[in-house]
Order: sequence, then C-alpha cells, then structure tokens
Amino acid sequence: MMLCACAAQKTQPLDAGPEPQVDYLIGPGDNVQIIVWRNPEVSLSVPVRPDGRITTPLVEDLEASGKTSTQLARDIEQALSRYIQQPVVTVIVTGFSGVYDKQIRVIGQAARPQSLPYRRGMSLMDVLIMVGGVTEFAAGNRASIIRMVDGKQQQFTVRLNDLLKKGDITANVPMRPGDVLVVPESFF
Repeated sequence: MMLCACAAQKTQPLDAGPEPQVDYLIGPGDNVQIIVWRNPEVSLSVPVRPDGRITTPLVEDLEASGKTSTQLARDIEQALSRYIQQPVVTVIVTGFSGVYDKQIRVIGQAARPQSLPYRRGMSLMDVLIMVGGVTEFAAGNRASIIRMVDGKQQQFTVRLNDLLKKGDITANVPMRPGDVLVVPESFF
C-alpha cells in the first residue's frame, strides 16, 4: 500500500528533442589563456575566480563568467586600449567547468555525486561513467532527470539499471545543459 504513494510522483518518459546549439560560456573554475599579439609581457594563463572575474596585468577585476572566449577577448582589448595601441587579444579556454546553470548535476546514490561541465553530444552513459556509476543501494530504474523545458521544470524517468546491468542501449538518453540526474535509494 505504501507503493501507491510512491507511484503518485509525476514523471514521464524522456523526449530528447533536438540538441540545442550552445556556445560555451566561461564560468568560475575555468582557466583561460590570454594572448596579446606582440605583447608577451601581458600574455598569460589565469583562472576564473569564484566571483566570475579575472585579473591580468593592466586589467584588474574583469568579468569573465557568462561570456564566450571571443566576447572576453573584445573586453580585454577595450581595457588594454588605454595602455596598448590597438591590442589584438585571443582567449583560449584551457580548463572547463562552465557556468553553473549549464552544468549537469548528479545527486543521490551515484558513486561520486558531483557537477559536470556539459559537453555537446553528452549522454546519460557519459554522465554515469564520469561519476563512477551508482552505489549498490541505488534504485536505478526509479532515477529521473529534472530538466527545464520552455521555462518550466519537468521530471523524466530514466532506466539506469537497464542501461548499466542489462546493457539496454535504448535506456541511454541525451543530456542537456542544466540537467539534474537524481538517483534515489532503494527501499529493499
């Protein structure tokens, strides 16, 4: 009879839809290499601080989070133009975390629950490999993905046990930026 209460949770099968075209946005924890053409003294590699800013020679506390590498390069050029005539800047992201709202979060009975940077073409199997699978206490076929769809939060069922233990590749679904994978504990 307690199982009836559990079944009342509203989930639905996952309809992947087309993969969104997403430009990579720099986020806290990323590392960026800044190359200023013909000015090696101001070219360097810096981390993006937790507040989303970077500091370089001649440019202090510049917002980097939420920008593409090209946008950040133009901002650095503008800041450097006070000191260098017509600076040409290239920004290369060398360490990836991404902005928080685009990361994939894995919570519950994963071997290593964590946030992961989203990568184009990422699947549920890729996420499970990165978190080391699920614990022995996981109720894998009761797992779900929480996803924002058209501005509304929706919950979709996924079959982790079928994917991991039975090799049912049809249970491998595409992930999207901002997804939360919830792996509940089994009740035995």
